[in-house]
Amino acid sequence: MIFLKKEFKKMVIIVAETKSCLYENEEQLLNYIEKNQLRNFPNLLIQVFSGFPGKQRIVEVQHLLKLALPNATVIGSSTAGEIFQGEVHDLQIVLSFTMFEQVELHSVLLHLDVFNDDSYLMGKSIASRITSQETKAIILFPSGFDVKVQELLQGLHEECPHVVLAGGIAGDNGKFEEAFVFTSDELTSKGIVAVSLQGKDLMVENFTNFQWQEIGQSFQVTKSNEMTILEIDNKKPVQILRKFLGETFIDGLPQSGVEFPFIMDEGSSKVSVFITKLHKNGSIDVNRKVLEGKKLTFAYANMGEIITDSMSQLKRLAKKPIETIFVYNCMARKRFMDHFTREEMKMLNTISPISGFFSYGEVYYQKGLTPQIIGHSLSYLAISESGASKEIKDNHFEYTYPVQLQTMITLTHLMQESQNEIRNLNVNILTSEQYYRSLFDNNTDFVYSTDLRGHFTSVNVAFENTFGYSRKDILGRSALRYIQSEDIPRVKSYFHRTLKGKEQFYNIEISSKDGNIQLFQIKNIPITINEEVVGIYGIGRNITEQKKIEERIFQLAYFDQDTGLPNRLKLTEILEEMIYRAKKKKRMLAVLSLDLDRFKIINDSLGHYAGDSILRDIVIRLKSSLPSGSYLGRFGGDKFTLILTKDIHMDSVMKMVETIQTEISKPIFYLNQEFFISASIGVSLFPNDGLDEHALLKNADIAMNRSKNQGGNRITFFSTEMNEQAMIRLELESYLRKALVKNEFFLCYQPLVDLDTGQLYGSEALIRWNHPKLGLVSPADFIPLAEETGLIQEIGSWVLFTACKQNKKWQENGLKHLTVSVNVSVQQFQKPDFIYDVENALAESGLEPEYLTLELTESIMLRNIENSINTMKALQKMGVKVSIDDFGTGYSSLSYLRNLPINKLKIDRSFIHNLHDESSDIAIVKAIITMGHGLDIKVVAEGVETKEQIQLLKDLKCHYAQGFYIHKPLLVEQFEQDFYIHK
Repeated sequence: MIFLKKEFKKMVIIVAETKSCLYENEEQLLNYIEKNQLRNFPNLLIQVFSGFPGKQRIVEVQHLLKLALPNATVIGSSTAGEIFQGEVHDLQIVLSFTMFEQVELHSVLLHLDVFNDDSYLMGKSIASRITSQETKAIILFPSGFDVKVQELLQGLHEECPHVVLAGGIAGDNGKFEEAFVFTSDELTSKGIVAVSLQGKDLMVENFTNFQWQEIGQSFQVTKSNEMTILEIDNKKPVQILRKFLGETFIDGLPQSGVEFPFIMDEGSSKVSVFITKLHKNGSIDVNRKVLEGKKLTFAYANMGEIITDSMSQLKRLAKKPIETIFVYNCMARKRFMDHFTREEMKMLNTISPISGFFSYGEVYYQKGLTPQIIGHSLSYLAISESGASKEIKDNHFEYTYPVQLQTMITLTHLMQESQNEIRNLNVNILTSEQYYRSLFDNNTDFVYSTDLRGHFTSVNVAFENTFGYSRKDILGRSALRYIQSEDIPRVKSYFHRTLKGKEQFYNIEISSKDGNIQLFQIKNIPITINEEVVGIYGIGRNITEQKKIEERIFQLAYFDQDTGLPNRLKLTEILEEMIYRAKKKKRMLAVLSLDLDRFKIINDSLGHYAGDSILRDIVIRLKSSLPSGSYLGRFGGDKFTLILTKDIHMDSVMKMVETIQTEISKPIFYLNQEFFISASIGVSLFPNDGLDEHALLKNADIAMNRSKNQGGNRITFFSTEMNEQAMIRLELESYLRKALVKNEFFLCYQPLVDLDTGQLYGSEALIRWNHPKLGLVSPADFIPLAEETGLIQEIGSWVLFTACKQNKKWQENGLKHLTVSVNVSVQQFQKPDFIYDVENALAESGLEPEYLTLELTESIMLRNIENSINTMKALQKMGVKVSIDDFGTGYSSLSYLRNLPINKLKIDRSFIHNLHDESSDIAIVKAIITMGHGLDIKVVAEGVETKEQIQLLKDLKCHYAQGFYIHKPLLVEQFEQDFYIHK
């Protein structure tokens, strides 16, 4: 609560703190906001990163944030991946909340069409709208390829050259169709959103990690139009791409374009040029303006240097007083080096909380240089508001390369070195051949080539070592001679696809010369000369051990290790598949949840080893008795789940359950001891009791628990149980509708005392229900039902009238200034004629308005704040007092409280319960009481149970109190007797 922040301000160091959550639904987000007290921060930056396609979910989140946090600064972007607490996600919505103490935030959303598609002018406009001399950093999220981001950066930088720029281009999960950026009020697919950060104590540090390695020859742009390249070396760009990068690269555009961009020489620097679209006429769109005559060279990411640079930066950053980090990462890094990208995010998150997204291009800013939009990069903005030194963590940042990445880095290194040599190899063909043979022969993977008939034309040393054949044995022979006959059709199919220019991957078992059969992973690549396929390359590796490990991992992930049965995850998948089939064939399924009764006694007395042995015996019995189409799984401990799929009706299920119970109940012998076991079983049926696997499993479990609660060794069908519960509820509702007519309600009155004088001040009226059949029914049971059915309005009116009448009677019998408090429900309070109800109750009872207090919860008042304030003002104008009930557990903040026309607030009993000298609650209670005095509001403490609590409340100058220590709720007769009221 915001008033607590003032109380504790001296005890904490103010920092720029970031908290993040994954958005699920409205209730979850509102609960997260309340739990983290986000309404209390005036300088709150919310970054929203949406991986969902389209804008529907974005609009939903916009609406919620605008209602819940209207004063926050919101900027957001659709993404090609999301970063949450150091983890990489896809198709999620991540909300990042950064709370500043002094930093000022200024945001803007601009539409490109307003500036007549002039991105440079739009950049200048951003500077004029949201920057000042105090601005330290700007975060930018452009959207749409129509925005010339490089020109935008240039215009912005010219206006504020000393401001650090960060951010990334909005993504749409690699579709390159439509991306969005937004604030809490606006959304655009063709524009930009930006926020500036300024504050005298704000410290920012930016970093961008990208390493491009040029490869191959240079090309000249011979025809272009702005961001469209029409010809390269007088040829259609698609011809160049097909020749050097292959059909797979073209088929993968525009996604593959971020992995192999062009590098363009700009004189003083080299910049990356990414392909964003391939046109049917063979031209391409790119991410920046390319003039005719410019030189382009293909490039690839130098992963080794990227990783080295990143690890060094992590170690440097860990020593700095960083409080939060905003990360803008390239989708290409996630595609191209996924493992390191994920580990890098985890390591970065150990330094300070991170949040961000994967984009279609990142802002590269370096002091003294014009900012650039680049790709295949990691960029971040590290922020500190306090500037306080921090304890240096013992961060041993290490990264272990996975096998695949080791191979790719090795290949990258080879490509880098090869590129350096190719320039020299053009002079001497012989030297070129030697380097080719070095790459071919020294490769740790086996490599071979064949002609168009599939005959070997070359093999490397690794091939000879792997299979035991020499080059002399192999060359000129058909590759099909060395594989098993049943695999020949499949291998032929892969071979012909490769000859059509399509790269192929497959696994196959191959026998070596000594007859040892092992599993290999093969990659076939077409050999193309002058755009004509003349053969294929094959690259392979032994994955026999890897396959064994994968099979072991699968076994561990999906099967119980003690019994060999499918575990919860696997059986749930099986049930999902069975439901799919049952829907198509319109059949029923039965799900049985089975729990062994009192099996814990065996584990406790004989040990878990014996228990596991007995469980295995029971599983053997069950398997032998199950019909075909049954699936048995273990859900842990002594709990099993059984799926029945054939001939499902009540009689067959009952017969199956009886068979199971008979098998389980047979004596079990272990170490010459005889044991008897029974089982509690619950059944749910598809489709009656659920239409998906989760509902069926849950309902079977509910039914099983009922069997167990009724003594065990029995079966319960879920539908029967649910009907019982429905009948109980209907019965209670029926009784409730007649309770007022039959005068079954009565009121108790809990005394309120003045802590200053110790005298009785008033009472709180509390409703009770005494049913002739059910006895005393708890308000916790019938009040929610009354609210749900709408009966609460009639009951509330009766309570109001009865309390006013009783209080007036006690005043006439001696307690002249006694007050009475009455709780008001949300349905009552929102009735258009609620004021009339109050006036009528006062008029009929004769009670003066000043002696009536109406208690409202915070949620009631804040549901429709404007209407609530009008109603409360009308009550106060009558003379009736208004009190906040259960204060401190809802949405309280000074911004609301100071505007609410209230007379009292009641501190929730949860703060009073643990109140003592050394409790943290004493500070909260003190803050509430102090606030009450400051706003001229009387404070009531409820739930007082000890003498110590009374004394502390007196010391804190609390006005009134109630609770069991003072008096429990009393019947009318008891109240009159205890307080000497004469009738």
